[in-house]
Amino acid sequence: MRHGAHSERELLSPGMRVLIRGQEWLVDKVEPNSLGNHAVSCTGISALVRDMTATFLDDLDTITPVDPVKTRFIPDTSARAAKSHLFIESLLRATAPTDARIHVGNKAAMDSLPYQLVPAKKALAQPRQRILIADAVGLGKTLEAGILMSELIKRRKGRRILVVTAKSMMVQFQKEMWERFAIPLISLDSSRIQQIRSEIPANANPFSYYDKVIISIDTLKRDIQYGAALDASYWDIIVIDEAQNVADRAVNGRSAQRAKLAKRLASRSDTLIMLSATPHDGRARSFASLMNMLDPTTLPDPERYDKKDVEHLYVRRFKKDVMAEVPGSFPERKVTQEKCKATAAEEEAFDYLTDMKLVMDMHQKRSNSFLFKTMLEKSLFSSPAACIKTIDERVKRLAKKDVSDQTGDIDRLEGLKAALEKIGPMQFSRYQRLLQLLRSADYGWHNGEDADDRIVIFTERIETKNYLEEHLRQDLKLPKKVIVSMDGGMSDVEQQKIVEDFGTKSSSIRILVASDVASEGLNLHYLSHRLIHFDTPWSLMVFQQRNGRIDRYGQRKQPDIRFMMICSRNAKIQGDTHILEILQQKEDQARKDIGDPSLLMGKFDVDQEEEFTREAIESGESAEDFAARLRIPDEDIDHSDERSEDVELCRMTMFDPLSFFNLTTPDGSDTTSTEENESAGESVTGSADDGGIVDSSTLMSDYEYVDEGLSCEEFRQSAGLKSKRPLRDAHGFAVEFQEDSPLRAWLRRRVPNTQVLRDNIAEWSDDAKYCEDQANGLLARINDESWSRVQYLWELNPITEWVGLKASSLLYQRDEAPIIGVTNGNLHADETIMLMNGMVANRHASPVIDEWFGVRYLDGECMGILPLEEVWRITGYRGNLIPGTTERRYVNREDSAASSEQIDAAQLLLEDAVSRGKSMLSDCGEQYRAQADEEVTQQMDRIEHWSHARKALLQSQGKNTKENTKQVDRMLEQYADWVQDTLDASGEPVIRIAAAFVGKE
Repeated sequence: MRHGAHSERELLSPGMRVLIRGQEWLVDKVEPNSLGNHAVSCTGISALVRDMTATFLDDLDTITPVDPVKTRFIPDTSARAAKSHLFIESLLRATAPTDARIHVGNKAAMDSLPYQLVPAKKALAQPRQRILIADAVGLGKTLEAGILMSELIKRRKGRRILVVTAKSMMVQFQKEMWERFAIPLISLDSSRIQQIRSEIPANANPFSYYDKVIISIDTLKRDIQYGAALDASYWDIIVIDEAQNVADRAVNGRSAQRAKLAKRLASRSDTLIMLSATPHDGRARSFASLMNMLDPTTLPDPERYDKKDVEHLYVRRFKKDVMAEVPGSFPERKVTQEKCKATAAEEEAFDYLTDMKLVMDMHQKRSNSFLFKTMLEKSLFSSPAACIKTIDERVKRLAKKDVSDQTGDIDRLEGLKAALEKIGPMQFSRYQRLLQLLRSADYGWHNGEDADDRIVIFTERIETKNYLEEHLRQDLKLPKKVIVSMDGGMSDVEQQKIVEDFGTKSSSIRILVASDVASEGLNLHYLSHRLIHFDTPWSLMVFQQRNGRIDRYGQRKQPDIRFMMICSRNAKIQGDTHILEILQQKEDQARKDIGDPSLLMGKFDVDQEEEFTREAIESGESAEDFAARLRIPDEDIDHSDERSEDVELCRMTMFDPLSFFNLTTPDGSDTTSTEENESAGESVTGSADDGGIVDSSTLMSDYEYVDEGLSCEEFRQSAGLKSKRPLRDAHGFAVEFQEDSPLRAWLRRRVPNTQVLRDNIAEWSDDAKYCEDQANGLLARINDESWSRVQYLWELNPITEWVGLKASSLLYQRDEAPIIGVTNGNLHADETIMLMNGMVANRHASPVIDEWFGVRYLDGECMGILPLEEVWRITGYRGNLIPGTTERRYVNREDSAASSEQIDAAQLLLEDAVSRGKSMLSDCGEQYRAQADEEVTQQMDRIEHWSHARKALLQSQGKNTKENTKQVDRMLEQYADWVQDTLDASGEPVIRIAAAFVGKE
């Protein structure tokens, strides 16, 4: 049927299955063009065009809606009805959830903890899934993002995914997504970018090469050509890791490149997931920039807003909030200060430094900037080598500026350098204490004999890092590969390799010496519970980030954290180290009391926190006075019982992290009222209740489904397998591919690294613990074999997609469905149940109603419509487990096939069954539309209020220009269209006949 007549055009709607050029497609969008015809955008369903996108013109192509009434019933005579089981299972698994509950995320290869399901539930309850996951360091933000991504993939909203993260985090994030969720992110590091560019035409968009990719934000920011391709790309999901780095902290109206890039990304996807353990810097505008990336129609004034305006856009919890849900998951850390008595050579250098007066610092005092003498002290507190480097660089600058050095500063600095050069390894007290610690029986490290016992040593300065790497290797007599270092000057590939090897049991690494490039986001806890601060940070945020590398969710041992503290007879040095000691103590206490130590300084920026500490040191402030200043300012505490106009004005004009993030005061009292928590609809911890999780209505487990699929005769040629065998150590199986295996070629495009399929072998297991152990204990003997061959077998693994693709296309032809005889006595010979799926889509072609049901007939008369579970109960089609085995006993057998009379009767009932199904869907659609209309009204009221408030603000600021007004109107229109298209059940009811059941004696 050519779809040319106007009356017929009305039949096409998003979500409809159609035939075009001999292939089956799903209609995504129908748009009129200037010629009076229609452009029909589609996604392929048939095997040949699966997941391809194309646009057809209805005046050039014959577009025929698939008619369920024309379905032909084919008797299933296979043993245990295996053929129809696979077919129906593939259709069941293709069903998209249309509610906000958890369907798959809780089944990933991870401990399913209630608090980790909350971000997904919160996002799914919104019209658009756009959320900031701002849980504290170590709670598992990456896993929470994976849960939400899994739910969206299940809902057909996650075909194209872009993850943007720091270069050191790429492999870790990539592996987390693959090993736990089987989401295959292809890494676009610097080397892969060059390779792709050589493989595609010069004018091609590299973002179209893969559907699921991960890339560093620095690569996107730096590469103009690559970044420009973003504007021509659209994604279903974009994830921005360490999102605090993309907040807009514009200086003189100029935004940083990262912030500009993030704004571009924010408009290129329906779903935006941002991750940050430190989401705020204490300024309203900065936090508002993140909220506006998530939803630009939320805050009319980025300087004045309340928690209620944005609380639907973020989730923030601390360890203290979730402890009750996860007893034992966060072993209490052990923190020890290692006292290091200064040697005579060190005391000489300390005395020289404190007595030294630099002329250059006289000018600095007047400008209130960092004294160079303080910089020298800070670098010396790292190591003599770092201090010498600081001196050398300054002397070079001074010599260029004034060859004669009339101030005498060069001579003074050279004198200090001479004193520092006397501090060899034997005179370096902190280094000697480090050696003693590593060798001591009490510490129990045993020189790295245990592959599960690795050490992270943090230091601020690269010179100190290099010093420690060199001398520890010599003094501990360690082979070269046992101790490694990492800093920000390394390439993305080098950083990723070191992090990967440190977490791989077979690697020889035992000690990682790292600069603070490794302090953000990295998981270093898999094989390490020991962390040593060789130098003490001057920033609470750096403390928090460093400690969070090993003190995080998934740590099985007690975190052992050590601080190397200088003990000197020099009063100035001892006073300054006491200030750093106070910092360490306050950070530990604040973590327990309020969760977020950065509130103590109220700076929310590493550089500004270091400035805070520097001012205390330069002013000679006592440690006691410094400690007294490390508290949450009174103005940042939300006094809920005070409701004066002054307090309300203060709350509206100041960004209040304490009240925003449900933190507690230092005395432990909660600043958020019980009424607020109850009105938010969740507990203080934000736990997901069991009612938010849906059990599967499928016929088989993931293992049974794939096992049956790979054993199916009809699939054998498409698989190209040499052999298939069970795994020895776990529940699962391994396959060996033929050299020309179509399945292996298909999988290679759907795994994050082809090493997963090395040696023409693949392994799958549904044992999550086994998969995790194999990934972490991998024999990575050569460079690129750091990916475990064992894949977690669950619903989202590519192999289940392949089985579904084959089951829905090879077992029965396009207009065929099985008819199955059942012998359990619940159906008489003159009874028939039509099993069907019904769907109604929105204008984006996403299902808003997707239901399974059965229509029951007795002697040709309709007896009613049955829910799916009732169909399974009556027919017994799921089978029952044989006691003591994993096998099922089925009530349908190969000798119970439907008779020709029953088949003919079922064919005659089809039209009536389809009509009743559509009628039921129409009723469901009316109920849905009534609820959706209310939601649309609420959303429209909200964004119209934003529009008026935004224009009024522009007017008051004298910025109500024609262009600014147009921009507001454009944003209003775009969001209104999106809400309407998303919530409107505009599609025609689409019915698919899955099977018919008839009774057999």
